[in-house]
Amino acid sequence: MANPLPLIIVGAGPAGLSAAIYTSRASIPTIVLGCQPKVAGDYDIDNYFGFPETISGNELIQRGVQQAQRFGTTLSCEKVLAVHSHPEGCFEVVSDITTRRCCAVILATGVSRMRPGIKNLGDYEGKGVSWCVSCDGFFYKNKPVVVLGEGLFAANQALELLTYTPLVTIITQGKPLNVTPEFRQRLDAAGIPILENKVERLEGDNGLARLICVDGHTLDADGLFVAMGEASSLDFARALGVTVRNNFVEVDAAFQTNIPGVFAAGDCTGGFLQISVSVGEGAVAGKSAIDFIKKHIPELVRTPKA
Repeated sequence: MANPLPLIIVGAGPAGLSAAIYTSRASIPTIVLGCQPKVAGDYDIDNYFGFPETISGNELIQRGVQQAQRFGTTLSCEKVLAVHSHPEGCFEVVSDITTRRCCAVILATGVSRMRPGIKNLGDYEGKGVSWCVSCDGFFYKNKPVVVLGEGLFAANQALELLTYTPLVTIITQGKPLNVTPEFRQRLDAAGIPILENKVERLEGDNGLARLICVDGHTLDADGLFVAMGEASSLDFARALGVTVRNNFVEVDAAFQTNIPGVFAAGDCTGGFLQISVSVGEGAVAGKSAIDFIKKHIPELVRTPKA
């Protein structure tokens, strides 16, 4: 793998783009991974500073994209599937297209509100239900486990679980499997069964023992890894060992996490979920990333053109 990049920003929303404007303008080579967020959509925005006229979310995001690109930011519409600490140092960012290493990362994917709709899911969280393969996969060596989800995130989590157990099944929660042909081929080659059932409830006396589907189908499982929809900053934070509190990424006043080189900004940190707040947080996280990179890896800072 090539030498690590200085910085990857995960998330192309207001927080991520704002951070990129600051880092790129400070001569930090910056890559932003992610497609235009649906949260911006076609909503009319009337309360953003400096716009006396109404502006749509899409237009505001596009202006942010153009501004970031003007300073040299590279944007790539990719689905980030995982972010890990790399054994050789720095971090590894895995997308549906490629894998990159970087020395600093800003998490800015917003919040994931997708829940699987299982009646008693909360009763088994920490007792068989997990949201993080990197955190908990070790505890299920050679045990039957299920990944709940229909997309690339679920497929990648299932493939990661093979490190610990060959007894992996995907349940799509009643949705059609939505993965690329490459990932489908990898799942088939690994012999991972894919069931388009919907789990209704969980059972087990001293922890998870089985899943009960709405059609009456029962599946034995010691572990259930929830990976609905797309991976979020919360998923990446858990995998990195970043402190999470009340389902938000915990940061300090400089939007640094407890892991050096990992920053977070925007809705994923909680607080007042507004675009204007995300833009401000992105700016602070970007400044913190600049300071970190210039202090620890100054050789990766781009030399400004004369």
